[in-house]
Amino acid sequence: MTADADPVWPGHPVTRLKGIGPRTAEALAEDGVRTVLDLLLHLPRRYEDRSRLARLDEPIPVESWVLLRGRVLKVRVRRVSRRRLHIVDGILDDGNGLLPVVWFNQRWLSRRLDEDREFYLYGQIREARGGRLQLVNPEIEEVGEDVERIVPVYPRLGRFSGRRLRRLIGQCLVATTGCEDPLPEALRRAHGLPGLSDSLREIHAPSLPAGDDEREDLLLAFNRGRSPAHMRLAFDELLAFSCVLAENRRRRLQQGGLRLDRAATGAFGGEGLLPFKLTAAQRRVLEEIFEDLEAGTPMARLVQGDVGAGKTAVAAMAMLAVLEAGLQVAMMAPTELLAEQHARTLAPILGRAGYPAQLLVSSLAAREGRAVREGLADGTVRLVVGTHALFQEAVLFRQLGLAVVDEQHRFGVAQRRALLEKGPAPHLLVMTATPIPRSLALTVYGDLDLSLIDELPPGRQPVRTVLRPPSARRKVFDFLRSEIAEGGRVFVVYPVIDGVEDGGAASLNEFEEEARALLPGVSVGVLHGRLNREERDAVTTRFRDGSIQVLLATTVVEVGVDVPEASVMVIESAQRFGLSQLHQLRGRVGRGDRPSWCILLANERLSDEARRRLEVICNSTDGFEIADADLKIRGPGELTGTRQWGPGGFRFADLIRDRQLISTTRAVAKSLAETGELESVRTGLARYHPVDEILQAG
Repeated sequence: MTADADPVWPGHPVTRLKGIGPRTAEALAEDGVRTVLDLLLHLPRRYEDRSRLARLDEPIPVESWVLLRGRVLKVRVRRVSRRRLHIVDGILDDGNGLLPVVWFNQRWLSRRLDEDREFYLYGQIREARGGRLQLVNPEIEEVGEDVERIVPVYPRLGRFSGRRLRRLIGQCLVATTGCEDPLPEALRRAHGLPGLSDSLREIHAPSLPAGDDEREDLLLAFNRGRSPAHMRLAFDELLAFSCVLAENRRRRLQQGGLRLDRAATGAFGGEGLLPFKLTAAQRRVLEEIFEDLEAGTPMARLVQGDVGAGKTAVAAMAMLAVLEAGLQVAMMAPTELLAEQHARTLAPILGRAGYPAQLLVSSLAAREGRAVREGLADGTVRLVVGTHALFQEAVLFRQLGLAVVDEQHRFGVAQRRALLEKGPAPHLLVMTATPIPRSLALTVYGDLDLSLIDELPPGRQPVRTVLRPPSARRKVFDFLRSEIAEGGRVFVVYPVIDGVEDGGAASLNEFEEEARALLPGVSVGVLHGRLNREERDAVTTRFRDGSIQVLLATTVVEVGVDVPEASVMVIESAQRFGLSQLHQLRGRVGRGDRPSWCILLANERLSDEARRRLEVICNSTDGFEIADADLKIRGPGELTGTRQWGPGGFRFADLIRDRQLISTTRAVAKSLAETGELESVRTGLARYHPVDEILQAG
């Protein structure tokens, strides 16, 4: 049944449209398009101004895009065998002048072009050999069609592109009247938002203002995704995301959690176990955590802090409070190296209080792993530190009271949920050593309360960062020898182990021999992910005790290797690293009382993006400033490691452009929860923005 015989509606399958049979529908389904609504939500990637007709008796700038009307004369088809190319060319006559026109690999056009018929041609004016101008690969429209307008240009869908795709989506515009608006009218008015039906129509068929200036402003807004119609879809998508997070939060608060009584235990004052005094920022965050633990609802809090801000010390005090209440604590890290580091860090603090940390990682011998799991199940193991091994079905807790997750963004939402399901509504504390701009934190960690440790412990040495070319490597290693002679220790980090992994990067295996030769008489160790646990432990132990003075490593040292004597970080092929990763690596030095350096060795011929990254890291030590720059340069998915699940992949919203909307929609979702409208709005939005499916996928 055709679209003319029976109007289409949003929920109809695409086979209700003209030109869509079962096989074409299958191809569209591979691109996620199954219904008329899916097509309406396939937005143009840009808009072209075809609202003004040019004349060939007036000057037309080279490289400009123009709309012309006329007949195409002297059409011919030529085959260029050497380039496997078919060329269709002719002469466009608009009644005011003549202009050569050419198409490449579109032989079928020769059958369509009739010298007795007029066409609209839209394309780019380019300079050909000899300096003459020609119209290149113009799109053709029949005279009589609604051509003089602002035209949407869509990303390809299956075998549809260009005019065919515009016509296909044009069939769907009648269905916009069936798109029920999920937002209450009062909410729309309060935020100055157009209706959903109007927005979808306007996005695919923009209204044309009368004035030239208004038309230019409209085209600019549409191409930037800043038109009221585009902003409506961005608002809805961010609100849908915020509603899901608010619903998760509401359910968590309704569960009821393990209430800890501050008066009943001295653990809330366990600071005496630490070898240093907490900063004011650490005390403030710790108080926020203690208030959560006393509230009677499951805590879900994110602690952000720059490298070396002391997040682990704060987490240790929270763990002690839960342990003293008779409950179990699990701490999860993304790598075995970091899990081992946490176990070592916690040993002199919580171990002194009678709570030794047990390690549960994949590389444990079967007998050791079984003993830890049995201890967790019967309650004799009170504190465990591990990696993904904690997710295993075989891992059962007698009474898990607190889950602490380090570098949570590397795990994903589904994995975090899997850990929380190990106990009856346990408290959750997430730590991230990667400072994240607030706008992004509200999405990546939108269901968590945010705490910020914005003060470094006293005595931390500033790290001076410099950029050097590879030709300066010998001078750099001369400097390393002088640092080592004065008691310093050195990291040299490579992006890959073997050169075969990445042809343009300095590899550890390739440069190890040279590094040793440049450091005669210096004890050099090697650390990378292919070493087994025993080898890794031996190397890191020797580096800590000083029997190894220089550690050649990959990014396994990004977190988890704390050596206060380390005063220099050398990063080979620094252009291969992201800003946040460079900042993390730099954070391995400057932890003692020596002046510290970070030396970036990078190719002299750099891309603009790589040069901008390296300039930022050389000029700033502020983690939040660096993270903000990283977000602008590389995008949120790269920054957070969450490409697979959403914040880096919103269809309509942009986390940089729409920062204010993120805060606004979070507040709106909170208000809807308070008024009891959250569920109905969330359900309505889910028809257009299934962000809950993205979250479920982790």
